[in-house]
Amino acid sequence: MELERLRPTVLRGTFHAYELAALVAAARYVVTTAPADVPAESLDQLRQLLDDYDQQLRQLGPP
Repeated sequence: MELERLRPTVLRGTFHAYELAALVAAARYVVTTAPADVPAESLDQLRQLLDDYDQQLRQLGPP
């Protein structure tokens, strides 16, 4: 994995497919099994991120 800072609040990440898959799988796990004390706003942000990821993945097409 490589991270590059483009601007103070903008990063660019380069990941191997398996690294990104592990991060996405962990995010999906949290969304489905989060304890009650996890703020709803945080879960909503994570769901939106996963929706964006899924949309981008569909647009990418097969390797």
